[in-house]
Amino acid sequence: MNNVYKHIISLLLILCLSNSLHAQDSVTFNKKRFIPIVTAAGVTYVGSMYGLYQVWYKDYPSESFHFFNDNSEWMQMDKAGHYFTAFQLSRISSDVLSWTGTKRKRAIWYGTATGFAFQTTIEVFDGFSSEWGFSLGDMTFNTLGCATLLTQYLAWNELRIIPKFSYHHTQLAAVSPDLLGDTPAQQLLKDYNGQTYWLSFNVRKLTQQDFFWPKWLCLSAGYGASDMVRGNTSESNAMGYYPYRQIYLSLDVDFQSIPTRSKFLRTVFYAVNLIKVPMPTVEFNTHGVKMHALYF
Repeated sequence: MNNVYKHIISLLLILCLSNSLHAQDSVTFNKKRFIPIVTAAGVTYVGSMYGLYQVWYKDYPSESFHFFNDNSEWMQMDKAGHYFTAFQLSRISSDVLSWTGTKRKRAIWYGTATGFAFQTTIEVFDGFSSEWGFSLGDMTFNTLGCATLLTQYLAWNELRIIPKFSYHHTQLAAVSPDLLGDTPAQQLLKDYNGQTYWLSFNVRKLTQQDFFWPKWLCLSAGYGASDMVRGNTSESNAMGYYPYRQIYLSLDVDFQSIPTRSKFLRTVFYAVNLIKVPMPTVEFNTHGVKMHALYF
């Protein structure tokens, strides 16, 4: 299945869940929070899966469960998207459950299981579709994304390594609008050439040392790719484009490490902490080294 539709549905659930985080975790179990949250999440899950099936799978033939190997497509940018989405679904699900007063370790395990189950359901749909198939590559990166959240929360009860996302518009979408999108909104989700996936390392939290480095300032490493106008490299080559990978080094902001007494700002900081802040960046690729005054 075209991975953009998976991520659209997943990100919609992320947005629905993140809107619930308007206060700090509850120290006691709160039914008035728990029941509406679980009900809303359940309705969103069932509704989104039903809608996805009606819009995307219903008109395609189905067959017995089978596998499909798409590991060579899009320079693995789609796999980075699976990793990021699974992490964020697990993060928000765990934190929402903590907010309701669910015991922290139980909230972490249940929240991670929620993120994993959501992504797995979509892969199972693919497995029964004649057009696609169950992708072990996708599931591997779904698992890694969930595990990145689970291990940090269980070991440290906080995030010290944060997966993030950034995007900039490219001209390549005009070459293959059927795959890369023909509107800005579609291109945000479909044009892998403009997407970058990051790991931001909170230096102070990782070192546990009190020194000059600001508590909110991170070192960030990013991965991207460019010149992809079709999913397979050979198809892009046939059109005169030669895909290549990009590695980035930059700085970033861990918004949740910025102290504030404002509940509103805490909610805003939580929501935007999945986005990489534009910063001076060094890019490494097969063509050499490139400096960006501000990279999006």
